[in-house]
Amino acid sequence: MLTNYFKISWRNLMKNKVFSFINIVGLAVGITCCILIAAFVTDELSYDRYPALANQIHRVELHLTENGGITDFSTVDAAVGPGIRAAFPEVLAVTRLVPWSQVFMRYQDKQFKEQSIAMADSNFLETFSIPMLEGDIKTALKEPGSVVVTKAFAQKYFGTSPAMGKALFFGKGQEVRKVTGVIDRTPANTHFQFDAFLSMADLPTKSPTWSNVGFYTYLVLNKAADPQKLEAKFPQLVAKYVVPEIKADMGVSMAEAHKSVNIFRFFLMPLTDIHLHSASKYELAANGDINSVYIFSILAIFILLLAIVNFTNLSTAGAAGRSKEIGIRKVMGSVKTQLIRQFLLESTLLTFIALLLAVFAVCLLLPSFNELAGKEISIRSLLSVESLGMLLAFGIFVGILAGAYPAFLLSFSKITTVLKGGSAVQTSRRSNLRSGLVVFQFAVSGALIVATLVTYQQLHFMQNKKVGFDRDQVLIIQDSYMLGQNEPVFKQQLQQDSRVIQASLSGNIPVGMSNMDGSVIYAKRENDTKGHAEITTHIYHVDEDYLKTLGMELTEGRSFSKDFSTDSTATVINETAARELGLGNTSPLGKTIVRSGQHEFTIIGVVKDFHYASARQKIAPLMMLLGRNSGAIIVKVKAADMSDVVASFRKQWESFNPSAPFTYSFLDDRFAFLYKTEQKTSQLFTVFAVISIVIACLGLFGLAAFTAEQRTKEIGVRKVLGASVVSIIALLSKDFLKLVLIAIVLAVPVAWFAMDRWLDDFAYRIDLSWWMFALAGLLAVGIALLTVGFQSVKAALMNPVKSLRSE
Repeated sequence: MLTNYFKISWRNLMKNKVFSFINIVGLAVGITCCILIAAFVTDELSYDRYPALANQIHRVELHLTENGGITDFSTVDAAVGPGIRAAFPEVLAVTRLVPWSQVFMRYQDKQFKEQSIAMADSNFLETFSIPMLEGDIKTALKEPGSVVVTKAFAQKYFGTSPAMGKALFFGKGQEVRKVTGVIDRTPANTHFQFDAFLSMADLPTKSPTWSNVGFYTYLVLNKAADPQKLEAKFPQLVAKYVVPEIKADMGVSMAEAHKSVNIFRFFLMPLTDIHLHSASKYELAANGDINSVYIFSILAIFILLLAIVNFTNLSTAGAAGRSKEIGIRKVMGSVKTQLIRQFLLESTLLTFIALLLAVFAVCLLLPSFNELAGKEISIRSLLSVESLGMLLAFGIFVGILAGAYPAFLLSFSKITTVLKGGSAVQTSRRSNLRSGLVVFQFAVSGALIVATLVTYQQLHFMQNKKVGFDRDQVLIIQDSYMLGQNEPVFKQQLQQDSRVIQASLSGNIPVGMSNMDGSVIYAKRENDTKGHAEITTHIYHVDEDYLKTLGMELTEGRSFSKDFSTDSTATVINETAARELGLGNTSPLGKTIVRSGQHEFTIIGVVKDFHYASARQKIAPLMMLLGRNSGAIIVKVKAADMSDVVASFRKQWESFNPSAPFTYSFLDDRFAFLYKTEQKTSQLFTVFAVISIVIACLGLFGLAAFTAEQRTKEIGVRKVLGASVVSIIALLSKDFLKLVLIAIVLAVPVAWFAMDRWLDDFAYRIDLSWWMFALAGLLAVGIALLTVGFQSVKAALMNPVKSLRSE
């Protein structure tokens, strides 16, 4: 009997090739999306769960109230972790991490610029359960001058030779680091990625402080400890340690310094929440977003449901052609359970064909998906025994779910009805259900079209917004400190090149917050008994050519100049700093700014606000100081052929230091990188919008086929009575057009609300406009009409003799 079921199922699939093909493709697309998104969601949820004590590890973060706003920092000062450990017995251990970026390391004649180096406490690797391939995990980072490297890092420097005991030369000072351990790699699903860990014992032995940031600090709590109760005890440490430091640094009274108890608030972030729930400043890597996980999970479910709905619609639409088959089977003795098994087997067979195609598609698409999502998901993990078992169960479940409705519907049809030529699938209730499903499909598609348009417009707005400086044809020559005393000489030599408009020596590049410092400042006012307004500002260290090189505009005053010897104690501030210091109503020129309670600077100019970070962030106060800041040389050039310019600069660089690698980037490329996350979001919305539209169109095609099948005789009668092809096409299309319009009406408020909330994350954003929703509606209607048009034209052109010959 089972063999017979398979034969009949296969014959029906082959007999209805078009419907079978659409069914298989629709299900395959839905299952492919579901598998890929499930892999993405599983990977996101697995972050930082590998340590043995993952649920007991918490990161200490700082909640700082400044400039009338609140900022969360992912780092705290050096003394905070050990101080908490000493004060509270529920803390079992503390470990810290300090990242180093753009560090040169050398072994013999091999020298590389390393981007992923960190200093770590001796118990860091053990706390995070990172296994050692060589060395002792308890002592590898205990002694000064020790370093633990990854296997790939060791092979880059030492080849196939053993790494243990080898000496690496580190940084500008060529300090020696001995390899004391080798690990395979840091896990891919962790919030930090480093190739080498230096011993924290190499830090300068100055007295650690509490009131700054810079150390990623992790506590291991007792299993019985309550993190919230522990947090409630932290203010007493702020009063004991932070307040005296604020008083000493700012030169204020104890009463004024004691306000920091409410300004500084240390809190705990569970390790397993960092990747998806933390949005603190200076994260070690770009974190995920729990909202994205929710959104993608819902989309995966919706897309799979759309595919299952399509299967149901198409199976129901094709059921009219099998009505007599069902009636004859019943007359010949088939019972309902046999018919149900037959139809469920057909749907399951079709589902497994779709599942095989989906697995094949996943294997083809996985590299592109990893690149788009920034993941390292492997085919091996997707096709493990456990995963294959889940896919098998998933295929059976989807097959039964997708085939249940047509199977029960067809098996319970009346013999007399179907043998008289009636349909097995008539009733207004079922028609309303199918219409409702089409409305649901196009509502989802319309909302995703709106989301795609909005994300594209916001991305275009940010990339083309006036940023306040000239980013075109600006070359950044990195690591200029490697030239030592020849650094200013190299800059001067570049300025003599006819292709160079201007050059500046500064590590403060207005994209990416490179080498940016920060301090608390206030404007000094004589005879001010009310106190002063303190603000937190970023600090740029620049030379006299900085503003000219980047084309920044001064609204008042002048820039730094070699003609003024007093400029060493002068400052140029941005408009935001002037406004928040309370100097917006009067000219700030000549006013004195006090930095860190002791250093005084005279304002000589106000630079127009410029974006030195993403448009997600509001422009913050900025203070520029004159002084050599090694790190990069910014060059504004006018040459069309940048390759010749780079080659020339490289040659000049090598004449000063041939052993130091010449590295460079373009300012406009660095600017574009700021919006990589938004670009990925826009791409993902586009992909999902296209997929949902394709699946919705398949569903609409199925409903159009069903309607045309049901109204075959009506169409024949109308044609006999003189109806034109155009009128029949309009007759069949208008009902579907109504469904799509209803879907758009339902989608608009949902899409408006969702995208308005999304745009709220940006300090500088576009306004939602009616044309975005109108365009999305027109696209949805146009796509629907094209889809329905095929079936409508086919039905309108049918010979009425064929449809009426049974009458």
